[in-house]
Amino acid sequence: MPIRINDRITLEDWELTEQFTRASGPGGQNVNKVSTAVELRFEAQRSPNLPGDVKARLRRIAGRKWTKDGALIITSEKHRSQAMNREEAEKKLTDMIRAALVRPKRRIPTKPTKASQRRRVEAKKQVGEKKALRGRVTPD
Repeated sequence: MPIRINDRITLEDWELTEQFTRASGPGGQNVNKVSTAVELRFEAQRSPNLPGDVKARLRRIAGRKWTKDGALIITSEKHRSQAMNREEAEKKLTDMIRAALVRPKRRIPTKPTKASQRRRVEAKKQVGEKKALRGRVTPD
């Protein structure tokens, strides 16, 4: 059951654990009897298949789904069947990892042009003049 992310990254079986629980939502009486919701736990911090920079980006993307011990927990209870929920959770995991693989573009700091600085100062002066005219009228 290894999950293939791309040509270089494949998640092994020991990195993933699944736990099934009863789901809320549609399903009628079946909801009370069958454990269809899946909780997929991926040991991301211990994974030798993910580079360090990808792990750091994955941690930022995961947010609250990342545990203190470095595991990523993904849940799915959208479907009525256990197999479909398992596929949904695996898809969520692969999408997250693929998003973490993309290196963000480095921001190049820029300076405002002289013309834009001049326009900004002129706009501020006009607003100041408008506010100055709002004062109390003196009888002349």
